[in-house]
Amino acid sequence: MTDFRQKALDYHALPTPGKISVELTKPAETSRDLALAYSPGVAEPVRAIAEDPAEAYKYTAKGNMVAVITNGTAILGLGNLGPLASKPVMEGKALLFKRFAGLDSIDIEVNHRTTQDFINTVANIADTFGGINLEDIKAPECFEIEQALIERCDIPVFHDDQHGTAIVTAAGLLNALEIQGKDLNKAQIVCLGAGAAAIACMELLIKCGAQREHIYMLDSKGVIHTRRDDLNEYKALFANNTDKRTLEEVITGADVFLGVSGPDLLPPDALKLMAPNPIVFACSNPDPEIKPDLANAVRDDLIMATGRSDYPNQVNNVLCFPFIFRGALDVRARMINDEMKLAAVEAIRSLAKEPVSAELLKAADIDKLEFGPQYIIPKPLDPRLCKRVAKAVAEAAVASGAARIELPKGYME
Repeated sequence: MTDFRQKALDYHALPTPGKISVELTKPAETSRDLALAYSPGVAEPVRAIAEDPAEAYKYTAKGNMVAVITNGTAILGLGNLGPLASKPVMEGKALLFKRFAGLDSIDIEVNHRTTQDFINTVANIADTFGGINLEDIKAPECFEIEQALIERCDIPVFHDDQHGTAIVTAAGLLNALEIQGKDLNKAQIVCLGAGAAAIACMELLIKCGAQREHIYMLDSKGVIHTRRDDLNEYKALFANNTDKRTLEEVITGADVFLGVSGPDLLPPDALKLMAPNPIVFACSNPDPEIKPDLANAVRDDLIMATGRSDYPNQVNNVLCFPFIFRGALDVRARMINDEMKLAAVEAIRSLAKEPVSAELLKAADIDKLEFGPQYIIPKPLDPRLCKRVAKAVAEAAVASGAARIELPKGYME
């Protein structure tokens, strides 16, 4: 672990500090180049944009630029360490946008006194970008922040900790239910955790067909039920009218367990209480709610996913967020709506059912991948993801009225 720590520090420090830089897209070698790039030539696109703001997509990098913005209040599993400490994570997110979707991205870390200060700061700079990815902002403030910015900004605003997690979780879970012969609308679901990711996952599953009354959500105080008087408005949406109070009570006979909480919080004895052919998504990082080796020793009929790359079925947001923004920006979407999210779910889950190439097997360092209990979600390095997910999202944006332009001819073919 000490060796890995040093390798991680060296990776970020050498040969140049950080993970991203700015590159020029136009020549700047002659006096004529400079005259076109700056004064006096730059005046012409300035006038064009002043006359028609949509021309910014033609004459500037706006249409291919995503801002990754945070206040550092919920950095990975490390907690509230402040904006500056979050910068390596935000640069990493910018790296992923470029690597997987060809999107230029810049990280912005915001110091603020109040939630409204943060909202105002982001709203006031939003026109610079084609989209805004919110990241590592704690609940429940993240809900207020995202909703306010969606209302104030005329570009897509997407809190990936909520919706990226929800989209990939829903895609994998729908495939797991299909394999296990279960119906989402009948499934009893236990969700351990009640933060941003948990609430977004459950809301999206409801949009996919889950029944709210079949969902039991737990926070650090136990089952969220209707007789509790300590619930914020977001947790209250999942207050179940039940006398059950413990994990063991709600997990008895449950079909699905989703953990977005902390390490080792699902005891083996509780897993034994689940219905036949259970599904366990233990997504706490880096250590899951129950380790796969232990879970499989307890139940030989389960399908399991984690947030880790060293186990099968990794729930990884990189399957989703670069391509959602790619599709949204390519049709100049005003927002990322439910139709676009559901299109992404379907595109991701469908891809897992298709044969994979020898190149992908080599990149993933495995011998075989085929749809089944050990492969319910595509691998992050699958080169088909960008085309499939971006196109599905772009088509949904056009069909739902969120897009400003039609799908470009031959898009992602």
